[in-house]
Amino acid sequence: MGNNLVEKLFSKHLVDGSSGEVGLSVDQTLTQDATGTMVCLQYEALSAGRVRTLSVSYVDHNTVQQGFENADDHEYLRSVARKYGIIYSKAGNGICHQVHLERFARPGALLLGSDSHTPTAGGAGSLAFGAGGLDIALAMAGQPYYVGEPRTVNVRLGGVLGDFVSSKDVILKVLSQLTTKGNAGSVIEYSGDVGGLSVPERATIANMGAELGVASSVFPSDGRTFEFLRAQGREGDWTALSADPDAAYDRTIELDLGSLEPLVATPPSPDNVSPASKLDVAVDQVCVGSCTNSSYKDLMTAAGMLKGRRVRDGVEFIVTPGSRQVLKMISDNGALSALIGAGARVTEPVCGFCIGASHAPRSGGVSLRTNNRNFMGRSGTKDAQVYLSGVEVAVASALTGRITDPRTLGIKPLTIPEPSGYFIDEGMFERAYDSEAPVFRGPNIGPPFLNTPPGDVIPGVIELKAADKVTTDHIMPAGQRMKYRSNIPLYSRYVFEPLDTGFAVRAEADKSRGLSAFIVAGESYGQGSSREHAAICPAYLGVRAVIAKSFERIHKANLVNFGIMPLVFADPGDWGRLEKGMPAELSGVKSALGGGEAVLTAGGGRVKVKLELTGRQASVLSAGGALPYAKGRLR
Repeated sequence: MGNNLVEKLFSKHLVDGSSGEVGLSVDQTLTQDATGTMVCLQYEALSAGRVRTLSVSYVDHNTVQQGFENADDHEYLRSVARKYGIIYSKAGNGICHQVHLERFARPGALLLGSDSHTPTAGGAGSLAFGAGGLDIALAMAGQPYYVGEPRTVNVRLGGVLGDFVSSKDVILKVLSQLTTKGNAGSVIEYSGDVGGLSVPERATIANMGAELGVASSVFPSDGRTFEFLRAQGREGDWTALSADPDAAYDRTIELDLGSLEPLVATPPSPDNVSPASKLDVAVDQVCVGSCTNSSYKDLMTAAGMLKGRRVRDGVEFIVTPGSRQVLKMISDNGALSALIGAGARVTEPVCGFCIGASHAPRSGGVSLRTNNRNFMGRSGTKDAQVYLSGVEVAVASALTGRITDPRTLGIKPLTIPEPSGYFIDEGMFERAYDSEAPVFRGPNIGPPFLNTPPGDVIPGVIELKAADKVTTDHIMPAGQRMKYRSNIPLYSRYVFEPLDTGFAVRAEADKSRGLSAFIVAGESYGQGSSREHAAICPAYLGVRAVIAKSFERIHKANLVNFGIMPLVFADPGDWGRLEKGMPAELSGVKSALGGGEAVLTAGGGRVKVKLELTGRQASVLSAGGALPYAKGRLR
């Protein structure tokens, strides 16, 4: 029996398989400015010297610099990059995943990033994981990255895409089948007729594996991969990678590309998928771009469909290139002029509208976007309805004012050839290294949070009860609040703001009385972003345990990293016995850390709970979190 591609990549990087999980060596890391400040603060705390990986610090999230906070964070990141040998990508250079795909991703490399959409690089044959920032800091210090032994799901593609059907429709179809929950611990390997998809198209599919909740998604490295790397001036980074012909998989899904039609994800989840032809929804705003659909081909497709046409009155049309490379190329060939002439507002290449940092829709508005998430409130407007689609549906809808199947417009199908050479200018990367360089610290930048070991008995109060699919956006809001991410005491004031504006005040009061604020939730707790602040800030407020039916992979790891116990119900039916406001006591913590059960006493009843952890994770929790645990090991 041969090996599949995931097995080959895991085997190549395996350094530790002794603790019930797999320790992998890391080749590359990436951070972005919303998560990178905390990564760098934690890296400094490790006192590890120059980074051991190819590490890139991107500025792409907090670029609307209202107030001093974001600018201070950027200068802090720049100074840390210089001191520790990190490549610094300036604001305006582009969105981390698009730029990394262009300039650094290479077949067979293991990339770890403090952003959940880091698996975008899987489109170029990289094994790429999104993770919490502390895991990135440890990898930069030369430590392995730990992940569970994966279940490999093979999505075998057949045929070719039809007119006005794109790679976005491929991943939306997969989302409709696998949904956003129940996939933790899986890695998706794409195979079959992948030769018809360019690397940027593959990257769109790999990017939204994050919405499935899988650990990573990867494509083979073939002739199309070589063409892309050669056009980027990086043919020396290419190597062929594929599964053995007789490879086995835990599950195989057959997907006929020729049977797909233009699809749309409807609110409030990326797996609520419907054919565009069956929706009749008026739109107020259309946004093209983000790390999912902002490549050269994406924007050339938009420009081609809009040539000689104008966006319908009453529709706001936003276009965000993914990188300075893309922006320069469409500027030089006239496509940018076509977009502007059609009525587009063109932004600098940043995350922007995707994270609610700009271009929020009107109250109660409908926004159709090519980004990857449509959680309620993520757009920056609490009651807006966000739909997700590929570029073709987005542009057709901007022209008509309603969600529209582009095949009905009578527009001639477009053929966008892959460039034989991309615009290459690395002038917005800073690569200086000076171990004696001073580090800039503005007033918004504080020390990293350090937790303490848990006691065997923890008194507290159930301060929040939630149902399924609580996202990290629900726990720690993004948008205008992101500028506080390097200031944990301040950012902690907004924990659970979208769900319960009084949570932080109550939790702080509990902490002052020596109590923990317990959180009770349903299935798939911690969906979405990799933001570790969704663990740090609750930990700062004294939260010691989250009791849920199930957890998403990255968030569960983040909770462990910051000393919060991710407890699951021994009987999921006990969720209904717990209510907000109940005084509670968690006992038997040492038993749970040793593989046994703990007991939550609340409301006059007893609920059995347990920790589903590896031995290493139990040791991390026992130490109070990964930073005190790692500092002890590094010493």
